[in-house]
Amino acid sequence: MPFRILTAEFVHESNTFKKGATDLAAFQRETLDLGEVAVERFGNVNAEIAGFLDAGREAGWSIRHVVSAHATPGARVSREAFDHIAGLICDAAREEGEALDGILLGLHGSLVPDFCEDGEGELLTRLRAIVGPDMPIAVTLDLHAMATPLMVSQAQIFVSYKTYPHVDMREIGRHAGRLLDMALDGSIRPRTLRVHIPMLDEANAGRTDVAETKALYDRARLHEQEPGILAVSINAGFAEADIEEAGATVLVTYDEGTVEAQTRAETIAHSLADTIWAQRGQVANDFLTPEDAARIARDFPLSGRPLVIADYADNPGAGAYGDATALLQALLSAGATEGAFAPIIDAEAATFLHQHRVGDIVTVALGGKVDPAFGGGPLTLTGEILHLSDGSYTGDGPILGGITHSFGPTAVFRVSGIDILVVTIPGQMLDLQQVKAFGIEPTRLRFLVVKSMQHFRAAFEPISERVIVCDSGALATPRAELRSYVRVRRPIWPLDR
Repeated sequence: MPFRILTAEFVHESNTFKKGATDLAAFQRETLDLGEVAVERFGNVNAEIAGFLDAGREAGWSIRHVVSAHATPGARVSREAFDHIAGLICDAAREEGEALDGILLGLHGSLVPDFCEDGEGELLTRLRAIVGPDMPIAVTLDLHAMATPLMVSQAQIFVSYKTYPHVDMREIGRHAGRLLDMALDGSIRPRTLRVHIPMLDEANAGRTDVAETKALYDRARLHEQEPGILAVSINAGFAEADIEEAGATVLVTYDEGTVEAQTRAETIAHSLADTIWAQRGQVANDFLTPEDAARIARDFPLSGRPLVIADYADNPGAGAYGDATALLQALLSAGATEGAFAPIIDAEAATFLHQHRVGDIVTVALGGKVDPAFGGGPLTLTGEILHLSDGSYTGDGPILGGITHSFGPTAVFRVSGIDILVVTIPGQMLDLQQVKAFGIEPTRLRFLVVKSMQHFRAAFEPISERVIVCDSGALATPRAELRSYVRVRRPIWPLDR
């Protein structure tokens, strides 16, 4: 009989400093696909579920995929949303009963519900209570996981991404699936150990285009070739979450059946952790002020390859509001033209613009409405509406290739030579189609602002002449001291230098 495997994805990166809550509607707006609907949508793209299915085909499993649930990083997940999605997964495990042989989960590692600090640990605890202490559970994690002791105690196998920008999701899913199959057939007896580093995040947040950080992941891959070392995961952490177990970690999944594997795993984990700590001051990004970035943009030559400016601090992918205006104000004040700004997340402004027609000249209060203390308040701007749409796009790059999403009601609003993408639904810039689908052609621009920390590089850096990074003072600012941490265990770098 083939092994019966339960698979599911439940992914959120929770910024505990952000106002509001990530409710069930937020998942429904982005991704809350059940069973075969999820398989049809994500089964052959760069996603963990595709890797799970690859491993299942290789092994001849019988798979029941429960749900793929994703929401854009944001405020803590509401109890209603958590209980609903976790309930789908737990109910399926109960229904399967003794027919179930193993569980394979695509999680994030930084999901913080509004009723506890460790969403993944809570889900795994609920599942473990249903299936008993021995059933193999394998978990994939985002590279920015805050891997907790509870998580590691409730599952045997953990495999985290090894790329940032994240382009290896399918590969990681396949790796986890293969390890699960080896555990099921008795080839291995997996166990995972954890080493915590007292840093909010790794010096470069896990950037694998930075030599020193990439070398950590290269070492991890080499260690995975050693006898009894099954997976080595370097989790850079997520500085925008204030929980007791926050910080960077190294996880090593090893085979208890291999002589000396545990001792070797401990040595590997501590060696990598020591290197991360030793490199804590080696930050690759040069964080420019909005004014400095604007001057560079104004004077940048128009050549067919734009200057790309990353608004690092207002990255929706880190739970920032995506409506900060400090950089836009600086660009307008400097007289920078022939550029674009993507996006401003402002549902109110998008609704207003959709009450008009393409070609209309209108005045609108744009951005800065949620928390002006982080990144600036609303700007009253007059400009021309160039484009109106429902915000739908299908990615064609290394992260979103083949995946369709929507920004909701979307407009392109030209103000003083800058085309501003105004959207309703939050999302960071990952793919060229997130601008091209709305009539913004990057190769015709002098500069292009993208709200993103790092993921933008996969699609936008290849078409750019130069990339610069701006700290606009928004909620995901690299200056951690501007956020009020009360829960994280102290001392921790860089709050306690």
